[in-house]
Amino acid sequence: MALLKTWRDTAYSENANKGDLQRFWSTYFEAEKEIYEQLLKTPDEVVSGTVKELADKFEVSVMTMTGFLDGINDSLKEANPIEEMEEDTVVNLGFDKALLYKNMVAAGADWLYELKEWEDIFDEETRKALYKEQKSSTTVVKGERVYPNDPCPCGSGKKYKKCCGKK
Repeated sequence: MALLKTWRDTAYSENANKGDLQRFWSTYFEAEKEIYEQLLKTPDEVVSGTVKELADKFEVSVMTMTGFLDGINDSLKEANPIEEMEEDTVVNLGFDKALLYKNMVAAGADWLYELKEWEDIFDEETRKALYKEQKSSTTVVKGERVYPNDPCPCGSGKKYKKCCGKK
């Protein structure tokens, strides 16, 4: 069975005890934070190897590394084949710095996007701009309401109720 399926079955189990699941995620988030601290120290270095080798390098279990690879995949310059990944699959951690930062903001992972290592990568102004860009990209802005006696937005010169509002 592919590692990703095993990871997701464990991490998102609906049958698991809530306390066990909470401890599982707490342990995972701490390991994830430590991996990011190491990666962000040399952000331009592309770390690669098999899933097992990376798990050993970062001193985590293969399952934790699988979860990490699942989480970072959308931020990579070249995505890994996570769906069919096994212990001997070669993967890389070459991430796009701005995209990774914005994805951390999107996930609400303040313990990650507030890591001090980001200070050496982006100045405060850039981090604020990336944060704002990410937040505004998910904000829904409703268009101005058109009332029946308003001019029709199609530009016909007729009232809305006599034109497009008739449909």
